[in-house]
Amino acid sequence: MTRRTGLIDAAVHRLRSRISSGEWPVGSRIPAEPALTELLGVGRNTVREAVQSLVHAGLLERRQGSGTYVLSASELAVTFGREIADARQRDVVEVRRSLEVEAARLAARRRTDKDIALLRRLRDERAAAYHEGDLDRMVSTDLDLHRTIAITARNPVLLSLYENLLDAITENIRFNFTAPEHGDDSHDGLVDAIANGDAASAAREVTTYLSELLGDHAE
Repeated sequence: MTRRTGLIDAAVHRLRSRISSGEWPVGSRIPAEPALTELLGVGRNTVREAVQSLVHAGLLERRQGSGTYVLSASELAVTFGREIADARQRDVVEVRRSLEVEAARLAARRRTDKDIALLRRLRDERAAAYHEGDLDRMVSTDLDLHRTIAITARNPVLLSLYENLLDAITENIRFNFTAPEHGDDSHDGLVDAIANGDAASAAREVTTYLSELLGDHAE
């Protein structure tokens, strides 16, 4: 029994690794059971139990007659999603402000020339989407820019927290873009502050626009 449990745990670990690494991206169908049996070198019962474990964890979903698909790359994201499913948009903005202010400050200190070029390109793509009035692109390009700033901060704990809140942040960005009071914020000041290595200004830019969404005065 102990050996069988060990085989299942090892199979779960190997399946989870392929999901978390992006080898099996969210939305993709994983190999069928015979292929998994060959891939993992274990019996079908072990494969079934390993897959079922990840189904229970929220990483996989079985679809009748279609196969098994990747729902999420992280159990933490699933847990966060359940916990904040009914969160108010104001609550999400407050959490974004706490994470994104520090991300901007650290990004200004740790950015490279390659980071600066990427941030400027993403800023321009965001501006183009806004000019075209394409809501889906506005949301995706805005998210890409803020996620890249979090990556540029080079703090793996901050990045993990941010990425595990991406669903809530995406929904919040869409909500903010459709709010009547949303203005045309180009994020030029934010990107320039990071490019110039001005940590204080970068933090202030984020504080200002998110505080305005909250109706607060930036400190």
